[in-house]
Formats: sequence, C-alpha cells, structure tokens
Amino acid sequence: MIDPLFWLGLSILLVAVSLAAVLVALLPAVQEIARAARSIEKLADTLNRELPPTLESIRLTGMEISELTDDVTDGVKSAGQVVKNVDQTINSAKTQAKKVQVSTRSLLSGVKAAWKSFNRSNNNIPPSGHRSVDRLPPGQRMPVDFPERSSSYPNEPYRPTYQQSNENSEADED
Repeated sequence: MIDPLFWLGLSILLVAVSLAAVLVALLPAVQEIARAARSIEKLADTLNRELPPTLESIRLTGMEISELTDDVTDGVKSAGQVVKNVDQTINSAKTQAKKVQVSTRSLLSGVKAAWKSFNRSNNNIPPSGHRSVDRLPPGQRMPVDFPERSSSYPNEPYRPTYQQSNENSEADED
C-alpha cells in the first residue's frame, strides 16, 4: 500500500472534492454579490435622475433666502431712518412750541404792562400834566453790567448781571 500513485490520485481526488465544496459554498455568495451590484446600479441611476434637480432646488432656495435677508435688512434700515425722522420732527415741534410759549409770554407781559400803564396814566395824571417819576435814591441803586453777547448762544435770552456798589456792600456789613 505504499504505492505513490495511489496516494497521488487520492490527494488529487481530495483536492477536487474540496474545490467542489468551496464552489458550491461560493455560488450563493456570488449570487448575492450580483444582486447587490444590480441594486447599487439602480441606486446610482436614481441618484443621477433625482439628485441634480434636488441640488438645483436647494441652490435656488439659498438664493431666495439671501434675497429675503437683503430685503429684511433694507426694511430695518428704512425703519431706522423713519424713526430718526420722527425723532427730529418731535424735537423740532418741541422747539417751536417753546418758542411759541416764550413769544406768548412776552406778548402777554407786554399787553399786561401796557394795560397797567394805560390805567395808571389815566388815573394818576396830575393836573399840571406832568407825571412824577418814581426812582430809587442813589444809595440803593445797583449798577447793571452789559457784557458783549456771544454769537455762540443766539437763542438764549439775555440776562444782565447786577453788581453791588461799594457803598451798599459797606452798609450791609455794618
């Protein structure tokens, strides 16, 4: 039984049987790989058909969002400008109201002074035709200082400053 030809034939037979077993086991795996390849091919076709329009839609949506953002930004800037204009109008109206108030006060003060003067002049005219002048004695008078008006404050009312004379300040100290 030591015939080498026998052992060679037996080993070739075992190798053939092993290869046949491997091929039988490999056949379903190859079929599954073929099915997976067909499925991948179908997926690739679907992606080729569906993906470009989807990407185009996404690109157009991005552009529309960009345009809407620009419109909103312009609207916010416009609203800010309107708020500034309204604020300026309100400030202008306040200033004009203050001027009207000052003018009305001045007019009323003038009318009141004229009325008092008119009533006083009719009632207090002495028979000689001359009015008496009411003046302070020289010791009680306060000199008035009239500085040059600066052009930096043209809308402010002028307020003279009164200075006490040396005679009055010495009398007050005693």
